[in-house]
Amino acid sequence: MPVMLGQSKVFGQMLAQLHCYSRCDVQILLEGETGTGKELAAREIHYASERRERPFVPVNCGALPDTLIENELFGHERGAYTDAKSAQPGLIEHARGGTLFLDEVDSLSIKAQVTLLRFLENNEYRPVGGGVTRFSNARIVAATNASLETQVAAGLFRRDLQHRLNALHVRLPPLRERGGDVPMLAEHFLRQVSQSMDRPAKHWSAGALRVLDAHDWPGNVRELENVVLRSYLGTDGAVIDAFTLDGLITSVSNISSHSPASTLQDDGELHYVSAKHNAMSAFERSYLFGLMTKTSGNITAAARLSGTDRRQLGKLLKKHCIETGVFR
Repeated sequence: MPVMLGQSKVFGQMLAQLHCYSRCDVQILLEGETGTGKELAAREIHYASERRERPFVPVNCGALPDTLIENELFGHERGAYTDAKSAQPGLIEHARGGTLFLDEVDSLSIKAQVTLLRFLENNEYRPVGGGVTRFSNARIVAATNASLETQVAAGLFRRDLQHRLNALHVRLPPLRERGGDVPMLAEHFLRQVSQSMDRPAKHWSAGALRVLDAHDWPGNVRELENVVLRSYLGTDGAVIDAFTLDGLITSVSNISSHSPASTLQDDGELHYVSAKHNAMSAFERSYLFGLMTKTSGNITAAARLSGTDRRQLGKLLKKHCIETGVFR
């Protein structure tokens, strides 16, 4: 089973919280950015609990259609509808005695939220087409990459359901807050890649590790895994250097500040990647200023003149904090 890895203080605190909550048999809400490992955290809770011998059932709530939500969760009896030639248990029955993991719970429609809330009120349900109420002792662990509080305020999520799911709450820290974890994870994933592909082991250069550690990782651990795989496949030798990472990660803006001369002397490959990023950024900004001046801030005209998609041009302007109104 995949395990959660980390050595930073904030990671250790989060892991201790997961293990503590695993002993409390109530609902848990996991909130964290995309790629922070919410399903791994749910599995950590399950396998650290007394339910470890029972099933762990993961469900992507975004894939549950409104018309079939009750059937998916509660199952159906024979003859419940035309094609129901035999009784079929639902996800809640499959998770009996274990854990039902509801990923992307914020994507549930209002109708689906009502259905789930009704079950959580007393853990009772009836299969579609059935008349007898059943009881399930499945534990619910829900996860979201959006703030449910924000969703409630926007009228997109029921307050009463939020309270039901949020008996215990764990925030999964993004990778940029886990100081020191990136190099360790990069080494771990690199070993995993070579083992899974049954190919020779490779190693990171010091410069490559510094570039990895400097990146803010908006896609978190999942993004890091992808970069490690591409780096392994893109390197012929045994050492993966910073040059290989050029183009695989989008920003090295958080690299520690050194004078150009000392950086080049200490680590020439890192200096090259950093210098290229800074030069490209300066070029983009200068070009956009010239383009906006020539078109008097008209984005449509600027997109046509530059041969760029209007939406993409808008993103670039926003990236460089350029207000078009000042050019009119």
